[in-house]
Amino acid sequence: MMRPGSKQVIALAAVMLLTVPFISLAADSISRPDQLQWTDGPFSLPAGVKSAVLEGDPTKEGPFTLRLKFPDGYRIPPHWHSSPERVTVISGTFNLGQGEKADILKGMELPSGSFFLMDPKSAHYAWATGETVVQINGTGPWGINYVNPADDPRKK
Repeated sequence: MMRPGSKQVIALAAVMLLTVPFISLAADSISRPDQLQWTDGPFSLPAGVKSAVLEGDPTKEGPFTLRLKFPDGYRIPPHWHSSPERVTVISGTFNLGQGEKADILKGMELPSGSFFLMDPKSAHYAWATGETVVQINGTGPWGINYVNPADDPRKK
């Protein structure tokens, strides 16, 4: 037979055991929007984009988190990636279309807060309405393959 209050003590002990490991964790990396280091590129995308790496290195094996900032009207021609692409729209409006030919009438408007997952080798294209920031989470090495090789800025 349990003494009065024993259930509360057991419940409190269980909560403490579950939360103490989380309380003791310290963040190894914190990125505040006002402290991001934006640079030109990546040069695999058309000129005008800015990027900030939050975690990892997109050019090497392993997980990475990358933010891209696009000016109003920025366009990315049809392309695909060899690994899954997980994209969250942080601000602005990111427009996404699927297929090997860009057709803005067939695209979908994705406002801030939107998320999409693009399967490997799935051809797609995009454009920004207003200054737009997206976050890409993936596993490197990350790369972009243009459907039309003439669209690849690395070859110009």
